[in-house]
Parts: sequence; C-alpha cells; structure tokens
Amino acid sequence: MEDFLYYAPTKVVFGKETESKVGELIKEEGAGSVLVVYGGSSAKRSGLLDRVFASLDAAGVRYVSMGGVKPNPRLSKVYEGIQLARDFGAEFLLAVGGGSVIDTCKASGAGLKYDGDVWDLYIGKAICQGSAPVGAVLTIAATGSEMSNGSVITNDENMLKRSFDSNYCQCKFAVMNPELTYTLPAYQTASGCVDIMMHTMERYFSVDSMALTDAMSEALLRVVLKYSRIVMSSPADYEARATIMWAGSLSHNGLTGCGSIGDWAPHMIEHELGGMFDVAHGAGLAAIWGSWARYVLKVKPERFAQFAENVMGISSGESAEETAIAGIEALENFFRELHMPTNLRELGCEPTDAQIAELADKCCDGDTHTVGHFMPLKSSDVAAILTAAK
Repeated sequence: MEDFLYYAPTKVVFGKETESKVGELIKEEGAGSVLVVYGGSSAKRSGLLDRVFASLDAAGVRYVSMGGVKPNPRLSKVYEGIQLARDFGAEFLLAVGGGSVIDTCKASGAGLKYDGDVWDLYIGKAICQGSAPVGAVLTIAATGSEMSNGSVITNDENMLKRSFDSNYCQCKFAVMNPELTYTLPAYQTASGCVDIMMHTMERYFSVDSMALTDAMSEALLRVVLKYSRIVMSSPADYEARATIMWAGSLSHNGLTGCGSIGDWAPHMIEHELGGMFDVAHGAGLAAIWGSWARYVLKVKPERFAQFAENVMGISSGESAEETAIAGIEALENFFRELHMPTNLRELGCEPTDAQIAELADKCCDGDTHTVGHFMPLKSSDVAAILTAAK
C-alpha cells in the first residue's frame, strides 16, 4: 500500500429542505455578501433559487446572481464570475447546481485570489495560493465536486478541457437535499451514476492497494449498482436518491483512494472527448471504459478478476483473465441497462482517424507525459483505445 494524506474539510448538511439553512451557513463563515451561481432555468422554475434567496435575505446576506453555466463549464463563464464577484464585493461564492456549477465557482474563487489568468492554474503554469470561500447546494448526484478538491474547466478558444486540484478550493459546506434530484432527466441521472462509480474505480484499479479501502470501495460500487436501478425505475424514491447522492460524495472525497495511487487515464481520455464533442461526462466514461480495461488488464488481470468477483458477482473462471473479461462484460451490460453507451458510436460521436490522433496527442500533450498509473499510456496507446472504442 501507499502512504496517504486524507483531508475532507467540507461540512455536509444532508436532508429534506436543507437549502433553507444556506443563509445561516454563509453567516457562520463570516461572509456578508455572496455571488450565487446556477445553471439553467430549472433552478428558477422549481422555486429552488427563490428558497435560497429567501434564506439569504433572512440571514441578512447581500447577494448577486449569475446563471447560464453549461455542462462542461466554460472558461468564459469563469471570467464572468470573477469580474461580477469583484464588482459586487462578494465575500463568498455559492453554487446552486451540479458539478459544472460547483467547478465554475471553484475556478472563480481561485481566480479571485490570483493576479494572473486563472487558466494558468489549469495548464500548470501557476500554483494556486488561495481561494475565495465556496459552498454548494447540490442538485445532481454525479461529480462529487461538492467534497473534492478538484475542478474541470473547458477553454472556449481551443476547447481544451483541463483540471486542477487544490485543497484551497474545497467547499466549506455542501447542502444536500435528495428531493432536489427527483426531476432530473433519466439520461442525466444515469450519466451521474456512471460518474460516481468511475470515481471509485479510477482509484480501485491500482497496482497497489489497501485491504480496508478495497472493501469499502467494493461495497460502495455494489450499492451504486443496486440503487442506480432503483432510481431509474422510481425517480422519487427518497432512500434511493439519498443513497446515490451520498455515494457521489464518498466516491470523490478521497476516501476510496486511501493507500493506493489512482489511475485516471479514462478520465483524461474522456476530457479530450468532452472538449472536442461536448458529450456528457459520465456517458463519455461509459463509452470508453471497456476498451481501456481490455487494453490494460494484462498488467494485473487478478485485479480485474477481484473486481469481477467482489463487485459484479462473477464466479471465478479457469484463469484470472477469463474472470476479468467476464467482469468487464458484466459492467458494460449494466451500462446498457441504464441506456448508457459502451462505445463512441453509441455516444453519438464517430471521430475520424485524424481526430483520434488529435485527441491522443492532446491527452498526452504531444507525448511530453503519459496518462494513467495502472498502465502508463503514451499517445499511441490512447489512440489504440479510442480506435477500439469506435
């Protein structure tokens, strides 16, 4: 196993009508003014924004709002948030939405404390030295950004999708009311469930691990397998929605990575797909994961066999590789149950050979580095995986 540092400072306020507490929570952070960031019209139409504003009014917190955040959040909206927060004198940033909204707030918060271009942080040109405080009212169970230290932003000019991690950017609090997820479209719910699983699986597929962390990870994945099916058939099942929402947070707050070095190659490859084709993140991961898994399983087939047996319920075959392949196929069948893609054609994008070469080159920054740890991948490996996923 690897040495590790576990840091999870986010206060979680979980349950029905918890959005009514957001004003008090911001006051507890010593802030008297806030930029409220949200996505589309659903936050308004559902009355959620009005309830948030009422809570802020009751606590005596001044606010200004910014809507229009899109999936695969854009750098231009981050710039807008930074400027609006500065002009208003916002002391706090509140995300009302899912991962895209939270990541926009995180990026804006970091940008408020950085004298240069906030994009520098995402391309490794600068190191984050601080952030304005950020909080979240979660409306989608998926990215786990409410408890993670990472964010992902797409540059509008070149469509590069890049991430950066900093403990400065972790949310001060996460307000989580599962009822807010009842009306999500089925595709968004399913894509979120895949993303939740992938955050643990990226950590699980490691050449080294810790038995306790393995057991927790496998239990989380089994639970998501079970309750994903329930939320798809019964969208207003509170227990199922609550279970999936909490799993999303636990899957990406570092807990399931204690003692291992995560892989993250599927995420890095999907970031390039998302940048070029603007696909839903979880669906993109589902489309490429099987091809990645088949490409790398030779490194340690017994690890994939363990996943097959302990997560997918596959009986041990004649060899670790046989069991591993059965487990990969079982997970792909689960994705199909959720109406998620298992290849790029089903995802709705059919990249040309030239586009695959471009995706692979961007993923490895012209082969200046590899991606992944389970099996470090060069651009030629990434291209082979994408070709297999067609």
